[in-house]
Amino acid sequence: MKFFGRIGFGKTVDRGNGNWEDEITERQLFGDVIKDTRRFVSADKVNPDITISNSISVVADSYAIENTSAIRYVEWAGALYTVSDFEIQSPRLILRLGGVYNGPRPV
Repeated sequence: MKFFGRIGFGKTVDRGNGNWEDEITERQLFGDVIKDTRRFVSADKVNPDITISNSISVVADSYAIENTSAIRYVEWAGALYTVSDFEIQSPRLILRLGGVYNGPRPV
């Protein structure tokens, strides 16, 4: 299955008075979905959490390679998911997704 979507990179910046926030930059990359799985976790909740264990292989540009540690999320199936870990297989990045991302977005 093919992939094309937004990937969010976060850079921690000082907003003054000791306030640090992630400043998000999004890049659109394409690649392939290597693994597509979902899991519902319902632990004492009315609505279960959705966790996916997808692996997405994207063709990385120089920005993505230089900022791999700053990757925060991937847009997949209309939602944003955290990147739980990544692997560099130049010129590709293998991104493994986890739970739903609820952090900052670009302004």
